[in-house]
Amino acid sequence: VQLQASGGGTVQTGDSLRLSCTVSGHTFSRGTMGWFRQAPGKEREFVAADGRGTYYADSVKGRFTVSANNGAKTLYLQMNSLRPEDTATYYCVGDDRTFSTRYSYTQANSYYYWGQGTLVTVSS
Repeated sequence: VQLQASGGGTVQTGDSLRLSCTVSGHTFSRGTMGWFRQAPGKEREFVAADGRGTYYADSVKGRFTVSANNGAKTLYLQMNSLRPEDTATYYCVGDDRTFSTRYSYTQANSYYYWGQGTLVTVSS
């Protein structure tokens, strides 16, 4: 199983960017896919997930949109109104389960599958 994230780059404050995650060797049609990020010198944090519903970190709510298609073999993260604090390496994640609480969706140890990261840099 491979999760391949792409679409990162360097943009300016207020710009938009769309990340993609392509899944090979598996499908998460009955499970959950999502995004985490890690900024330099900071802990990894939850960004968004698509499982029984869609879930977002408070810091990105209203600016980011997560969606899946192709039978949950492709996951997107549309990022609008980007801010310098969004600068991080973004990781695509997946799990064969859905969860009963929002808290579970936000925890990194809920996800078995992790992809490599794609770097997003937002300049001021």
